[in-house]
Amino acid sequence: MQEPATILLVDDEDAVQKLLAYPLEHEGYRVVQARDGEEALERFASEQVDLVVLDIMLPRLDGLEVCKRLRARSTVPIIMLTARDDELDKVVGLELGADDYITKPFSIREFRSRVRALLRRAAISPRADGADEEILGLDGLRIDVGKRTVELRGEPVRLTYVEFELLRTVAARPGRVFTRQMLLEALWGDSAYREPRTIDVHVRHLREKLERDSRAPEFIETVRGVGYRFRDR
Repeated sequence: MQEPATILLVDDEDAVQKLLAYPLEHEGYRVVQARDGEEALERFASEQVDLVVLDIMLPRLDGLEVCKRLRARSTVPIIMLTARDDELDKVVGLELGADDYITKPFSIREFRSRVRALLRRAAISPRADGADEEILGLDGLRIDVGKRTVELRGEPVRLTYVEFELLRTVAARPGRVFTRQMLLEALWGDSAYREPRTIDVHVRHLREKLERDSRAPEFIETVRGVGYRFRDR
C-alpha cells in the first residue's frame, strides 16, 4: 500500500491551520504543521516532505526566506500563500523558486486543486519496466523523460518540478508555439486563478540554468506577443 503524501503546512494562524489541514487530511494526506519559519525548516529537515504550503507572513523567519533556503537544498514543490493584492510577493516568491502561489482569501476547492496538481507532477517517477525512456534534447541538452533528469553538455542541471514539466512540454514539440495559457493548462490542468506572467518567471529561471546568454536563448525562444517555443533543428 502506497504511503500517503506528506504536506508541510506553514502558517502562524491557528484558524488557517485548522481550515487547511482538515480538507487535506480528509483526502488522505499526512499534514505536518509549523507556525513560524524556523520551525518550518526544522520540520522539513526531520520529515520526508512531498509538498510545502508556505505563508509569506511568518514570525522569526518570513516565508520568502524559508522558500529561498528550502530551494537551495531541495526541489520539493512549494505553494506560497500571499496577501490579496500583493503582486510583489507573488513575483518574488516565484523568483525564489516557488512552484505556484494562491492568493488569500481563496476557496478550499481551489486550494485542493492546486495541491493535487503539484503532487500529481511530483508523483511522476521513472517507470520500472523501462517503458518510458523518451529522450529529448538539442545541442548538448539532454532531457530524460523517464528518469526526469536534465544534462547540459554532460553536466546535470537541477530543475524544480514545474521547470522540468515546462521544459519537457516545449521540447517535445520543437518549433511549435505555445501561448502562456496553453502552458498553464499543460502544467496544471487549467489556467484558472493563475497569472500568465507565472510562465514568464519559470521560463526566465530555465534560461538562467540552460542558456549561455539568457538574452539570446539557444533553446527556448520568445515569440513576441504570443508565447514561447523550443528551437527546431
